[in-house]
Amino acid sequence: MIKTMGRRQLLKTGTAAGLMTLAAPSLLRAQGDAVVLGHLTPRTGFLGPMGEYAVMAVDLAVEEINANGGINGRMLTVVKEDSVNPQTATTKAERLVERRDLAMIIGEISSASALSIAQVTARANKLFINTGANSDTLRGSDCKRTMFHTEAQNVMYVNAEGQYFLQNDMVKDKKWFILSSDYAFGHDLRHGALGFLERHGGQAVGDELIPTDATDFSSHLLNIRNLQPDLIVVNLAGTSGASFMKQYGEFGLDIPLGGFDYNSSIAWATGPQDFKGTWPCIWTHQVQTDASQAFAQAFQAKYGKPAENQAYSDYIAVRIAAEAIAKTGGTDTAALIEFLEDPATEFDILKDRKGRFDAATHQLLQEVYAVTALDPSEVQNEWDIFTTSGPLPGAEVPLDELIKGAVGGDCTF
Repeated sequence: MIKTMGRRQLLKTGTAAGLMTLAAPSLLRAQGDAVVLGHLTPRTGFLGPMGEYAVMAVDLAVEEINANGGINGRMLTVVKEDSVNPQTATTKAERLVERRDLAMIIGEISSASALSIAQVTARANKLFINTGANSDTLRGSDCKRTMFHTEAQNVMYVNAEGQYFLQNDMVKDKKWFILSSDYAFGHDLRHGALGFLERHGGQAVGDELIPTDATDFSSHLLNIRNLQPDLIVVNLAGTSGASFMKQYGEFGLDIPLGGFDYNSSIAWATGPQDFKGTWPCIWTHQVQTDASQAFAQAFQAKYGKPAENQAYSDYIAVRIAAEAIAKTGGTDTAALIEFLEDPATEFDILKDRKGRFDAATHQLLQEVYAVTALDPSEVQNEWDIFTTSGPLPGAEVPLDELIKGAVGGDCTF
């Protein structure tokens, strides 16, 4: 449960307190022009529910920063647009980078749209902080010197969740049925899952790519029923995952569910009766650090519901952008890249360990968590329908262990 306090108090305490240094000593001089960020994320379509959480988190982060004096005395403002598909993302990114006052673009969820935005920002020599696209390829062969990632990449989720499957005897000599979204995100997870299974002595008895607009999974569920795998691995994006789990429940199957991607908004949309399995996640409102609970309380107070993982990633992206601009003294792209790439640059990302960007791929190295569905009889409210593990990997394991085995090719800046 999240304890709540007044929003005015939260703006001056908790996570906001960590932003106080961004305003000093420049509060003593006249405020300059605003710092402008562009925010692109899908607010409609199958990723729309997650995009709405991203927008709410960005608004909260901006409100907190400005309540504490802005960035070196300059107010922060964000221009927000709906990037419903790659074509729209390209058009809107091109429009944003034409602004002379634009510092950088943050956001996105779709890996295909993120690549489109990254190509635009690279040509314009503007930073892009990707907050929701998981594809290993974006950190590999499609990497850009101007692109950084606060969202965890697919291999991080595969490595973290794979350890859970190993510990629970769900890999060696076991049969998996794998369903993956048919675009870059799903392809990465599919390759990662197949590679993990092969390395650890398991077998894939089903391996199917699913269109992102699929709503009827009956043929796949009939196939699963006939094959009787030991584990169903669901790598479906957005509302597709919720639709599958609801239909899985209607079929009355009792085969364990799991996968290498998870979003709390989709779990909540699925509901406690149908949400099942164990999944990897970048963050939930149950993470028990003081900073995470301060963010969770502030979000709850502002919006009347808990934050989820997409909200978290966009929230810390705004904070990281603000800190980078404050500490480099401006919005020069080369200076910002140098600051973010520096192995000595660490960020408070509301977790037990601080995060830093991997200089070779620009992936934010950070802890992840395992989320396990509660039995419906144990659920006490509409939000706490799962439990959240302690941080993964353990404190003794370097964070860069999570990015080993990525399938997206080599990054060359």
